[in-house]
Amino acid sequence: MAQAAANGAASEPEIEVNLIHAAEAGPDELLESDGYIFATPENLAMMSGMMKDFFDRTYYPVLDRIVGRPYATLICAGSDGENAARQIQRIATGWRLKAIAEPIIVCTHAQTAEAILAPKEIGATLAAGLVLGIY
Repeated sequence: MAQAAANGAASEPEIEVNLIHAAEAGPDELLESDGYIFATPENLAMMSGMMKDFFDRTYYPVLDRIVGRPYATLICAGSDGENAARQIQRIATGWRLKAIAEPIIVCTHAQTAEAILAPKEIGATLAAGLVLGIY
């Protein structure tokens, strides 16, 4: 899902995409970026532990330094996804980021690894908006 979003964003010629795993991302990546797409699976009705770790490590170092930047949320869930979306929204509210769309929740309704890992198609709304100066 994250790769599909990165591919969509990269289709905009003026956008440089930095697709980075939450374990490798830190405050510098947030400060260097003009906008964000936070992508996570929902595990046990929450964002993934690795995404939570990312937010724990980066929240205070960038507080008041990324205000107003646009963001979007992508969640892959087996049955719901709403709680993970709420968790990310609360963090983004604290950072005073600007949501550019409602969270995209891909609900697979699947309980097998094969169905959960199936490819997804995601658009390039954030990238296009940045190029057009909308956000």
